[in-house]
Amino acid sequence: MQAPVLSGPQYLQEGLKLILSPNLRLFVLLPLAINLVLFGGLIYLAGNQFSLWVDSLMPSLPDWLSFLSYILWPLFVVLVVLMVFFTFTMLANVIAAPFNGFLAEKVEVVVRGTDDFPAFSWGELIAMVPRTFGRELRKLGYFLPRAIGLFILSFIPVVNIVAAPLWLLFGVWMMAIQYIDYPADNHKMSWQDMLAWLRAKRWQSLSFGGSVYLALLIPLVNIVMMPAAVAGATLFWVRERGDSVVAKQSTQTVR
Repeated sequence: MQAPVLSGPQYLQEGLKLILSPNLRLFVLLPLAINLVLFGGLIYLAGNQFSLWVDSLMPSLPDWLSFLSYILWPLFVVLVVLMVFFTFTMLANVIAAPFNGFLAEKVEVVVRGTDDFPAFSWGELIAMVPRTFGRELRKLGYFLPRAIGLFILSFIPVVNIVAAPLWLLFGVWMMAIQYIDYPADNHKMSWQDMLAWLRAKRWQSLSFGGSVYLALLIPLVNIVMMPAAVAGATLFWVRERGDSVVAKQSTQTVR
């Protein structure tokens, strides 16, 4: 019997349960350590530069409009938070890509109850590095032109008011692409086919991406969200593709 399709928050919740299961804890430690180090660096850098970044983006207002600064300042604080957070999240995923791809394989084994992937070996993990880095570079090729466009938009007076919501929407979409691409790549689905599949499931994808994005914004919680998002995205892949056999549901596996 086909497993039920879940919503975005449910996929992420199930992913968190999965990474805490004994079968997967070992494969979670390395991406978790990478995430911890990079987010520590993000907090340090943002603490030293945050005010400067906000001031550089804030438009210069004439004296008679100075009262608007109290309205605009929170908006530009949000803009800087989204830009910095999103950039560091993408960097963390590039560095952790081989481990995340391997974790996605092992999550799929647990979810399906059958192992169609090679047995673990360090040689297998090392062999994944060129492929996963190549895929991450493809993601960067998709991300950078759009991010640069939004970055330029952020400096155009008046127009830059819409930059924050556009960054948020783009970030949600990229979170869906970032994590669902791991199981897609493991199954050798091409980049264009993966994008087409996500667009065909746009609302489900945005629901999942939005859940991941919001969770990553929560201090301390965001430390475990990268492996949880990989696990949730793998569950998304299995369920949303409507594969004919899912021998064990993840909720049964983690008991």
